[in-house]
Amino acid sequence: MKHVRKFCQAYSRMFLLLTGLVFLVATVDSRADEGVRLYTPYTKITVSPGETVDYSIDVINNTDQTKNIDISIAGMPKGWNFILKSGSWNVQQISVLPKEKKSLSLKVEVPLKVNKGTYRFRIVAGGFHTLPLAVVISEQGTYKTEFTTNQPNMEGQASSTFTFNLDLKNRTADKQLYALMADAPRGWTVSFKSNYKQVTSVNVEANSTEKITVEIKPPSEVQAGKYKIPVRAVSGATSDEAVLEVVITGTYGMELTTPTGLLSASVTAGKDRKIELVLRNTGSAELRDVELKYSAPANWEVVYNPKRVDRLAPGEETRVFATIKADKKAIPGDYVTNLEARTPETSSKAAFRMAVKTPLLWGWIGVLIIAAVLSGVYYLFRKYGRR
Repeated sequence: MKHVRKFCQAYSRMFLLLTGLVFLVATVDSRADEGVRLYTPYTKITVSPGETVDYSIDVINNTDQTKNIDISIAGMPKGWNFILKSGSWNVQQISVLPKEKKSLSLKVEVPLKVNKGTYRFRIVAGGFHTLPLAVVISEQGTYKTEFTTNQPNMEGQASSTFTFNLDLKNRTADKQLYALMADAPRGWTVSFKSNYKQVTSVNVEANSTEKITVEIKPPSEVQAGKYKIPVRAVSGATSDEAVLEVVITGTYGMELTTPTGLLSASVTAGKDRKIELVLRNTGSAELRDVELKYSAPANWEVVYNPKRVDRLAPGEETRVFATIKADKKAIPGDYVTNLEARTPETSSKAAFRMAVKTPLLWGWIGVLIIAAVLSGVYYLFRKYGRR
């Protein structure tokens, strides 16, 4: 019985001692909790695999004494990296004056190979306060390449060079060597540049992005329309493709000439001469409502057949006839008649040289006059030559 009483007394004393210690610790913790605090506005955020989370953390000293506070990170998920800094220094302990606060920055790197879910860790101000944080991974971690652009479509003429800016992101855990290639129509030129240098391949570090410039040049005679150019970045482990679209608005050009290229002819004064012309569409856009005009010497006339061409597709040509009538009083010599084909977008001129001849009747009259003069000279020579 005596032993039982002793055991109960000892047990009671131990219970009271433990209760006092628990009360003391709770009191100290409560006072410490009120005295030193850790604060950040974002205690639970959602990110994607491979992203970096930047926290701004305040260490607040509400006491009347300067506090030297040990700072550590507890419970960081396996494979996650972090850097804890104050200014430009990595820190493990920080001193805070009474009624003041100090700022820390915590950078947490989420790995690419991570499962979807919620991950928790803590910032510990040793012996004072603990700040729990949570990061929600919104999707299952991937092992892939992303080859993307914010501007996949451009418009211009066939003479333009189309420049696209793309981001090549290596969303894998390893460094990758990417071959750069394009599937362009025949006659098109596609080149890749990295850091202003032309390349055919590029190295990209794990979870890093490389800026790639793609320059596309269409052939000079390409027709107007939309053209899709797939470009790819391919490594031994992964690849991705971006489809670029080039819209060719077309260039306007035409040529007015003759089938042989000869731009001269002859005509009799007061008569007309029918000239065969060729109108070619030398551009990459369709020509519409082509008007045929002319400028000629005074009292000359030009009549076209047809008077206008409604449509002419790129690369096509059509025959046009121009009948040129000379002034009936035109004296012999060369005269220039300008023939022109015109649209609001472009035009072409052909300077046609016309050699005017006298009518045939006047030629015979001239011959007769010359013959009469010669006959008169012969008669005079026969009659008076012997004297």
